[in-house]
Amino acid sequence: MIPFRRTALRFASTLCCAAFVAAGPVIAAGAPVAPATAKGVTSADLARWQGTAQRVTIMRDKWGIPHVFGKSDADTVFGMVYAQAEDDFNRVELNYINAMGRLAEVEGEQEIWRDLRMKLYIQPADMQAKYAASPPWLQQLMVAFADGLNFYLHTHPDVKPKLITRFEPWMALAFSEGSIGGDIESIELKDLEAFYGKPVQATPAPATPALAAAGNVLDAEPRGSNGFAIAPKRTKAGYPLLMINPHTSFYFRPEIHMVSDEGLNAYGAVTWGQFFIYQGFNERAGWMHTSGGGDVIDEYLETVVERNGKFYYRYGQEQRALRAVPITLPYKTPGGKLASRNVTAYFSHHGPIVRSENGKWVAVKMMDEPVKALTQSYARTKAKNYAAFYQAMQLRTNSSNNTVYADADGNIAYFHGNFIPKRDTRFDWSKPVDGSNPATEWQGLHEIEDTITLFNPASGYISNTNNWPFSASGANSPKRADYPDYMWSLPENARGIHAERVLRDAKEFTLDSLIAASYDSYLTAFEPLVPQLAQDYDALPANDPRKAALKAQVEALRGWNLRFGADSVPTALAVYWAQDMVANAAPKARAAGLPSVDYITTRLGAQERLDSLARASEKLTRDFGTWQTPWGEINRFQRISGDVDQQYDDSKPSYPVAFTSAHWGSLASFGMVAKQKTRRIYGDRGNSFVAAVEFGPKLRAKSILAGGQSGNPASKHFADQAEMYSRGEFKDVLFYKEDIRKALEREYHPGQ
Repeated sequence: MIPFRRTALRFASTLCCAAFVAAGPVIAAGAPVAPATAKGVTSADLARWQGTAQRVTIMRDKWGIPHVFGKSDADTVFGMVYAQAEDDFNRVELNYINAMGRLAEVEGEQEIWRDLRMKLYIQPADMQAKYAASPPWLQQLMVAFADGLNFYLHTHPDVKPKLITRFEPWMALAFSEGSIGGDIESIELKDLEAFYGKPVQATPAPATPALAAAGNVLDAEPRGSNGFAIAPKRTKAGYPLLMINPHTSFYFRPEIHMVSDEGLNAYGAVTWGQFFIYQGFNERAGWMHTSGGGDVIDEYLETVVERNGKFYYRYGQEQRALRAVPITLPYKTPGGKLASRNVTAYFSHHGPIVRSENGKWVAVKMMDEPVKALTQSYARTKAKNYAAFYQAMQLRTNSSNNTVYADADGNIAYFHGNFIPKRDTRFDWSKPVDGSNPATEWQGLHEIEDTITLFNPASGYISNTNNWPFSASGANSPKRADYPDYMWSLPENARGIHAERVLRDAKEFTLDSLIAASYDSYLTAFEPLVPQLAQDYDALPANDPRKAALKAQVEALRGWNLRFGADSVPTALAVYWAQDMVANAAPKARAAGLPSVDYITTRLGAQERLDSLARASEKLTRDFGTWQTPWGEINRFQRISGDVDQQYDDSKPSYPVAFTSAHWGSLASFGMVAKQKTRRIYGDRGNSFVAAVEFGPKLRAKSILAGGQSGNPASKHFADQAEMYSRGEFKDVLFYKEDIRKALEREYHPGQ
């Protein structure tokens, strides 16, 4: 249940932020320039790559998970990006093509506005300058990142990149955070097209307000995650536990292990193409990110005038010139040739102009600290205690996420957001503010101790489900009155209510019981809906034809325990009924500024509920022969291709899945985002990489990955975890070398 708020948008994608590829290689400082060999690879390049490869060992376990061991951190980075390319180079490259603003060169003209969005923020010269000014240790990691991918391409001439034949170290700076939907994606593509797709005028016609323009996100499959931390006093063994449960698009992140002789020993999920573990743990501490911390992006209404062909905007008593930046947008034509479109983008000191609203131009302000962001993303993977982790958080550049934390010292903690600008509370920051008023400027960043945090709450547990932080730890939760509204952006949701119930009274948690709690089958969203329906039905006159037509359906729901199950007929009926209500209520919900799930619970009438049940029954009967179809016959996991844009086929093998979309309060999430062309529902978003961790004297962990590690359908690791995933069954994490060797499939140096 995600309410629309301008600053809370997180659009799921397998394509994330990166930077434009420059022409020509970047040579490490001090490396001699050597004659070019085949494909522009110099002898110095090759010598450096081969030398690094010999210092790296990749151990693939029986699940195909790469455990990468290197002498230095840079060696390990080289090996882990090489291993990612082995598993799915296509996704690695696509992430960078998109974020370079070059997707239209591959996909065609329809992607030029997505490219423009990236180019408003990502400029090659700027990234190169930041790379040159970054600390030497970070430069070494970035060089290793580029070297690992370039060595993969050199040793795999059969792999044909779509566009990028040479990766550069500085590209990593524009891909520094790893969230499922970066801040840049809060800018609506259709708004960019409307503004820049025709001649720009100083006073454009009134535009559709942002809420209505972006209303479609109100009904989207929930994007986010669950994070639970359990203190030692609530666990059977007396050791803290952490539940890592990102809800992303499937195959968005693979599972990987990084170890170096310099103290790196991190395990978890990495976003394709990045060189740090995004959600995971080391031998003493773990971290889980959930989306939707606070308001980190603001829109400014700029009052613009035109004089002599130039545009100016009002700021206080001044008239400031807008910065005009010409941007070329190349694209592939239907005939396969390259064409281009040129636009002039405009910037105030607040940021780029992205749309118009009621005669004003709208500029967007957001975090832009790539060096600090990449530093923080990497530093937390090496933090072995709370003090070190807190020090990494002090960089305050994790802009789109909350963090749930646990460590071997017995600490549990929560950070609601990390990058939180200070603002004047007289203004409503959930809406665009007056850019001409200097009082609307950000006033620096809040210190961490002034943001919404928890450290070792007396309740002994912490949870976040993309909900507000005021129920994160029962009676010991932060108090709403203590913080400005802009520090939190999402209210309570059905998963939050569910999590509180399964955690507040539970004791003697183990890894297995924490996993079981995280897959608890109760669907809280139906608590108000089913009784409402029963009352609606009971109130019907005896001669109403619906009394007979819906009798069996209502009785099935009336007797339902509100728990999902693969063999449950009421689960299927309830989900189809709720989906129909959401679809039909969507226009009214958007007009009211509410998510449709909230709207159908609080504002729908008896007639609408009953009509939706009738339509749901008809659809089930039409698609499956009877409305009395078990949920597992309908809700399925299927992976039949390595394509980023997955297609589904009712005639091909699939596995039944009991858990449902997070819309209905299911903690374990399984939803379908792709346009449904099949009778069955095939999940493509929700539980993806999931792990439960126990921080004892010897770390223990279990995990599961949607489908498998490899993106290659010919690999045995393409779908070897699929059936286990569908049952919610986890595998043991192989964290120690002696355990890896017992389940070793292959050991090699990159390039072998």
